[in-house]
Amino acid sequence: MKKEKIYIEPFADMGYAKIDLHRAKRKGFPEVVFCQGKTKKQILAIAAKICKANDVVMLTRVNTEVGRALRKKFPKGRYSAEARIFYTGRLRKKTGLISILTGGTADIPVAEEAAITAEVMGSKVQRIYDVGVAGVHRLLAFREIIEKSRVLIVVAGMDGVLPSVAGGLFSKPIIAVPTSVGYGLNLQGITPLLTMLNSCAPGIAVVNVDNGFGAGYIASTINQL
Repeated sequence: MKKEKIYIEPFADMGYAKIDLHRAKRKGFPEVVFCQGKTKKQILAIAAKICKANDVVMLTRVNTEVGRALRKKFPKGRYSAEARIFYTGRLRKKTGLISILTGGTADIPVAEEAAITAEVMGSKVQRIYDVGVAGVHRLLAFREIIEKSRVLIVVAGMDGVLPSVAGGLFSKPIIAVPTSVGYGLNLQGITPLLTMLNSCAPGIAVVNVDNGFGAGYIASTINQL
């Protein structure tokens, strides 16, 4: 007997949120929940609504209190306190390869947000952390395996020079992510942001300060073309 196809409305109006239930049909991945600024009750309700209409749900900027509540509601889900990401559902088969580089260890939380986003979206990820320009020989030691990637995500604070160096060494498209890590007049990430925007190395695109999610999403989309 032929199984009847269930029609899903384009969006669910919850009053405080209008959940896009057709995002996966248009973009290939369901709506992702940005949790910062939302109440715990709102987050749990939105996640449940997305989960009901899709095979996976991902939430970003999840604090530890909300993470515990989500784990209780979705026991099979996984929470990364470092990346501030929670996800649950059927994960996609991982394909291609994205390399994620950081200038320093302090950039890892932003890098992990990018890494987990890309993995949940179905991309293979290799992490190469703490290879900043103060010791560029560290980066060169990984040159061979980096060249096997389809896309690079380069995360850096301080002076934000690492994406330019990578852009001069590697032939892959680069998503540069400035972070709010740095001394003195770092201006909460504005300094590395301006450096990356003004890079003379070709093939670099720049996302906003600390936007690991945006970088992971774009990189995964390119990786799966």
